[in-house]
Amino acid sequence: MSQFETILAVLLAAVLLAAAARRIGAPYPAFLALVGALFAFLPGAPRLTLDPEVVLALFVAPVLLDAAYDTSPRDLRDNWVPVASLAIVSVILTTVAVAVVARRLEPTMPWAAALALGAIVSPPDAAAALAVLRQVRPPHRVLKILEGESLLNDASALLIYRLAVGAVAMSAFSAQSVVPTILLVVAGSILAGPLLARVTLACTRRVRDVPTAIILQFIFAFGVWILADRLGLSSILTMVSFAISVARQAPASTPARIRIPSYAVWETAVFLLNVLAFFFIGLQIRPTVASLAPEERTRYLAVAASVLATVIAVRIAWVMFHNSVARWRIRRVGFHPRRPTSPPTLGGGIVISWAGMRGIVTLAAALALPEEGPGGPFPFRGLIVLTAFAVVFGTLVLQGLTLKPLLQALDLRDDDPVGREVEAARQRALGAALATLDGDDCPAAESVRQELTNHLVESAGSSAAAEGGGSHEAIHRRAIAAARGVAIDMRARDEIGDDAFHRLEEELDWLEMGSGGREGA
Repeated sequence: MSQFETILAVLLAAVLLAAAARRIGAPYPAFLALVGALFAFLPGAPRLTLDPEVVLALFVAPVLLDAAYDTSPRDLRDNWVPVASLAIVSVILTTVAVAVVARRLEPTMPWAAALALGAIVSPPDAAAALAVLRQVRPPHRVLKILEGESLLNDASALLIYRLAVGAVAMSAFSAQSVVPTILLVVAGSILAGPLLARVTLACTRRVRDVPTAIILQFIFAFGVWILADRLGLSSILTMVSFAISVARQAPASTPARIRIPSYAVWETAVFLLNVLAFFFIGLQIRPTVASLAPEERTRYLAVAASVLATVIAVRIAWVMFHNSVARWRIRRVGFHPRRPTSPPTLGGGIVISWAGMRGIVTLAAALALPEEGPGGPFPFRGLIVLTAFAVVFGTLVLQGLTLKPLLQALDLRDDDPVGREVEAARQRALGAALATLDGDDCPAAESVRQELTNHLVESAGSSAAAEGGGSHEAIHRRAIAAARGVAIDMRARDEIGDDAFHRLEEELDWLEMGSGGREGA
C-alpha cells in the first residue's frame, strides 16, 4: 500500500471511529489512540518522518488558536486561582515527579532528558475531557477551569520542554541566566499577541472572498507562531494572546458568510491534525519497539507504565489538595464571587482530577524531539517517544472512557448561567433590532419584525428564507447589525461571557445569511 493510500485509509478509519465515539459518548481521541497503537505494531507500515522544527507549528498552532479563540477572558479572571494552580503548579509537580521516576528506573538518563520527558507528558489536553463533559452539562465553573488550564498549561510545559532540550544540547543549565530571560519572554509574548492581532485584522478586513479569507487565517496562524519563535518569544503565549485579541475584535468586522464556513473548516482541520498526530506517533514507535531486545522492551514498558501511574496520581493528589483548601477557606470566610457561580465541591474536584487526559500537545512535543543534536543522538529519545504515547493512550482509554459514567454517578449540576446570559442578551438584542424599525410600517419592515421576533425569542437557531426585494434585505441587515452591536457591547462590559456571546452570534449569523443579503467579493 502506498503512503497516499495509507493516509486515506487512516482518515476513513478515523471518521468511522469518531462516529462510534459520538454514539457511545466517548472522546474520539481515545479511539484515535487505538489507531496509533495499531500502526505502531502493524507489519509493513510505512516509515514517515517529519522535520522536528515544523512539528509543533503544524500540530499545535491551529489547535491552540482554535481553543483560545473561544476562551472567555472574563471567566479566566473569575477562575484564575484554580487555573493557575493547574497550569503552573500541577505542571511543575508532574514534570519533577516524572523526571524522578524516570531517573530511578533508568539511572543513566540525563536529568535534562528526564525533565524533557516530564514536560512532554505534564500538560493535559482538555479537548478530550470537554467532548465528554459537554454531553452531560456539568457546572459551568468546571468547564471553564479545564478550558483555562488547557490553554496555559501548554505554555508552562513547553517552556520547560524547550529549556530541557536546550540543556541537553549545551550539557549545561544556569538558573541565574534563564530566569530573567523567561520573564522577558513571557512579557514580550503577551504584548506581541494583541499587536499581531491588529496587524492581521487590518490586512484581512477588506477580504470578502470566502476561500481567500480562510486561507489567510491559516497563513496568519502559522505566521504568528513562526514569527514568535524566530524572535525568541513563547509561541504558545503569543498564539493565545493573539487568538483572544482577534476573538474580541473580529466579530464586528467579519460578515456571517465568512465566519460560518471558517468555523466549519477550523473544526475539520483540528480533527485532521489529531488524526495525523496519532498516525505519525504510531509510525515513530514501531522502529523503536522493533529495535529493542526482549529485556529492553520489558524495561521500557515498565518505565512507560510507571510514568502513566505517576501523572495520574500527581494530578489527583494536587487537585484534591487544592480543592480541600478552597472548601476549607470557604467554610472559614464564606464564598463571595464577583458574579454568581457555583462554589468548589468535592464532586467538582473529583471530576477535574480525573479529567487529565493527554493529547495532541504531548504527541507533538514527543515528535519534535530532535533525533540528532550537536552532541550526538538525543539521549533516550525512543524511550521518551514510547512513554509519551503510552501516557496519551493510557489516559485517553482509562480516564476518557470512564469520565462520563463518573459524571453521571456524581450528578453535578448548576443553574445554567450561560443559558441565563444568552436569554438576557437575546432579549436586549431583539429590543435593539426592533428599535431600528420604529415608525416604519411598510410591509418589508413588518416582515422583518415578525422574523426577528420568531427567531430570537424562540431561539430556533435556524433561518427561514426571506422574501421580498432589496428594501426588505436592507431593513433586515440594519436590524441584525443593531442586535449584533448590543451583543458585542454586552460582552465588552462583561455582562455576558464568550460562551453566551458565541451562541447568540451563531443565531444572528444564520439570520443574516437567511436574509438573502450578499456582499461583494
